[in-house]
Amino acid sequence: MNDEAPSLRAHQTLFFTTLGFTICFAAWMLNGVLATFLAEQRVFNWGPVELGWLMGIPVLAGSIFRLPAGVLCDRYGGKYVCVAVLFLSAVPMFLLSYARGFAAFAFLSFGFGLAGNFFATGIAFTSYWYPKRWQGRALGIFGAGNAGAAVTTLLAPTALARLTRDMTDLEGWRTLPRLYAAALLAMGLAFLLFTENRKPADAPGSIRGLLAPLLEVRVWRFGLYYFLVFGCFVAFSQWLVPYFLNVYALTLVTAGICTSLFSLPSGVIRAIGGWLSDHYGARKVMYWVLGSSVVCAALLSVPRMRVYTPGKGVNAKLGGTVTSVGADHVAVDAVRYSLAPKGDSSDADPPDADVVVWPRKSVWQEPLVTEGDKIKRRQLLARGTTRIFFQANVWIYTGLVLIIGTVWGIGKAAVYKYIPEYFPREVGSVGGMVGLLGGLGGFVCPILFGYVLEWTGLWTSCWMMMLALSVACLAWLHAAVTGVMNQAAPHAAGQMEYRKGE
Repeated sequence: MNDEAPSLRAHQTLFFTTLGFTICFAAWMLNGVLATFLAEQRVFNWGPVELGWLMGIPVLAGSIFRLPAGVLCDRYGGKYVCVAVLFLSAVPMFLLSYARGFAAFAFLSFGFGLAGNFFATGIAFTSYWYPKRWQGRALGIFGAGNAGAAVTTLLAPTALARLTRDMTDLEGWRTLPRLYAAALLAMGLAFLLFTENRKPADAPGSIRGLLAPLLEVRVWRFGLYYFLVFGCFVAFSQWLVPYFLNVYALTLVTAGICTSLFSLPSGVIRAIGGWLSDHYGARKVMYWVLGSSVVCAALLSVPRMRVYTPGKGVNAKLGGTVTSVGADHVAVDAVRYSLAPKGDSSDADPPDADVVVWPRKSVWQEPLVTEGDKIKRRQLLARGTTRIFFQANVWIYTGLVLIIGTVWGIGKAAVYKYIPEYFPREVGSVGGMVGLLGGLGGFVCPILFGYVLEWTGLWTSCWMMMLALSVACLAWLHAAVTGVMNQAAPHAAGQMEYRKGE
């Protein structure tokens, strides 16, 4: 396609692909709210590990089929592949309402997780309709369908409260997956009636030709970036609900609202990320995204804590006999040693309603000697204790979560700006592979979060993992850019980097 202005039909296609992606993403993320609700209400006896699996299983199904779905789009066009994804995921979503235990819930979750494959089909189908200079914006707008995660975290908790009559009829939860199934079915019918099929005119004729680019290391590097900015976004879109429930003792509805502050901006901002990538190049945007991710993950890694540790004690300057001992002093002969007494509030935490930004420190000293004791020079007269309290205030935490979600949303658009630049004839297959690797992050991470939480007992261990992953992505990006610039003249490297968005 040339670089002329996009047609009205292109914009119509973008509308339906974005709406379809929003509905599919909302369905894909259902277990983050539904499984957490069922565990919290003791409908099923599920712990963090089971929740991690139930959050991850739909994401696995929505990831492993992205490559074949993308290849089918390149080969046959996107309309009917998109319709098939919508219809196929609606059936197990409906059957989920009859699940009676973990095995059935997990099996049917894998089935409705097929909805996640709409990403690979929708992004390929959208790219076929737009000229190159519009693709960053168009794919960014399409990617705003990630806001479907916020639709679920905002609406599903309230819907569950009403369907269960404020938790008095817990079996009412079974209506929720039926409503989601109806939405998927209706979207499939609308897509079938109101969109026109298209495929790339110069797509490689053979499957081998479509898959050939997957041998390039660049594809796997893009996949690692997407593992972070998309896969981890998917993981936290579900994991943050139990996080807020357990760490901050919020209600399910409030936890859903706070989680939506992470997922909604990340989806909406993706369109802006596409514009930034078109204007400044994906390389500059990704440097900013990964650097910001490192900073935010480091701040979020600090747990809510109370730490007691030995502090500064008091030693005798000279030997002698203890003549007086009090809460604020020890006297040895004529020498008086002042102590920091333990106040009534030394062990008291500020109320959660108070916003405490920085850690607070309390220090006190307790006598180890009694009157009449004979002591030697340098002997310890009083033991010191230091107590450090860090509130990790819920509003500050939520603000940081909003920032990192927004940053990742921009990064999602930047990664997919790379693909039509480097692989214009294999957008479906390469995009499907990158999407597969990213989606695997959404599968693997909740499961790892559950196991690491069991092992460490720290809810912030998930953010420690994000810190390590962000550093790894930033290091690989810098190594790749440095390698390109070292192989070419500086001015030529700069021109190539800008032209290709690298």
